Amino acid sequence: MAKELKRILIANRGEIALRALRTIKEMGKEAVVVYSTADKDALYVKQADMAICIGSEKSIDSYLNIPAIISAAEIAEADAIFPGYGFLSENQSFAEVCTHHNIKFIGPRPETMVLMSDKSKAKDVMIKAGIPVVPGSEGALKGVKEAKERAKDVGYPVILKAAAGGGGRGMRVVENESQVENAFLAAESEAISAFGDGRIYMEKYIRNPRHIEVQIVADSHGNVIHIGERDCSLQRRHQKLVEETPAILLDEKTRTSLHKSAVQATQYIKYEGAGTFEFLVDADLNYYFMEMNTRLQVEHTVSEMVSNRDLIELMINVAEGKKLPSQDEIELKGHSIECRITAEDPKTFIPSPGRVQKWVVPGGKDVRVDSHVYQDYLVPPHYDSMIGKLIVYAENREKAIAKMLRALNEFQVSGIKTTIDFHKEIMQNPDFINNDFDTKYLENRKR
Repeated sequence: MAKELKRILIANRGEIALRALRTIKEMGKEAVVVYSTADKDALYVKQADMAICIGSEKSIDSYLNIPAIISAAEIAEADAIFPGYGFLSENQSFAEVCTHHNIKFIGPRPETMVLMSDKSKAKDVMIKAGIPVVPGSEGALKGVKEAKERAKDVGYPVILKAAAGGGGRGMRVVENESQVENAFLAAESEAISAFGDGRIYMEKYIRNPRHIEVQIVADSHGNVIHIGERDCSLQRRHQKLVEETPAILLDEKTRTSLHKSAVQATQYIKYEGAGTFEFLVDADLNYYFMEMNTRLQVEHTVSEMVSNRDLIELMINVAEGKKLPSQDEIELKGHSIECRITAEDPKTFIPSPGRVQKWVVPGGKDVRVDSHVYQDYLVPPHYDSMIGKLIVYAENREKAIAKMLRALNEFQVSGIKTTIDFHKEIMQNPDFINNDFDTKYLENRKR
């Protein structure tokens, strides 16, 4: 049943909190934010209709504190909660608690989140849905012995992955049988430490792959649309640094098939909301399902630029029970690139928290900066080091790269170190310009 949402609580921080707040206000709704003591001076706290402190700087005491967030929502009399990404955005227990308190969770149903959260189970679901997957173990491995047996069947090299993992943690590449035991135990230990879940599964390791993902949105009426694909191959230790759309690697036949697979998978699991299907693409343009993110992603911005659609607005409309536009109404044109700006040393990527002394952002036609930072802002050391995203749009990739380089040259930040210089280097890198890179490019090249 359709219900208009009038007051939405944003259960997140940083640039995505401000990003969501802007859309909520533009839709004529009230925006409530929660914040930790470390974020009391954040820009979104100042601009919200209501701001509620939910705990100390530790995430476990604030942004991961479900009772505190629910209490804040009840105090604010919020109709819904927008989770953003990270923190509790893919936590099915949080989604269930929201439902129990009659608060709309702006995202998929908990049972769908469960289906996709365990990567080994998600793979089985995709096989049933008819989606190509990377060969590997059937579910989690029982131990080192089974890992060795399965690796013989799959063929080396293989990659061991944490079933509940993400962000590159709990992953080990294994080249031969002599490495299996140490790699398995190391991945298991890291998975327990990072996720409290030591289950490990195995996949065939695809050399020199590209990381291509498809943005989908689905409503409660059975309608599913895709908003193109994104190339997220420029990574460091499985963390994306630069994203762009469209993926010029693909030919039209592969692109059409990839979109069709993502829509088909979405329909099969009866998904509702915004989500992303991530695929590995090999040198022959064969693609394999890797995982699904049941939330908005950091790089959703580039999809917005080429479609001229606000994805958070679509998510809120879906939560209100409204129908999505048809696929024919989604026109994708031009090229968009995003650079993630982090408070890190551009050479070592060591975090560089501290007070921002100078903050001058670039401007001009089709240049977008999503950031919660301002001059004299204190970047806290307690959270992810991303302090903003620089996004550009142009009619083609060549012009988008030129625009991004111009914008990066305009971006002035002092007081902390940032990765702006790193991105300048990438935009002038011949391999990047010629689209000649893969997910291991930054790890393999000599800087």
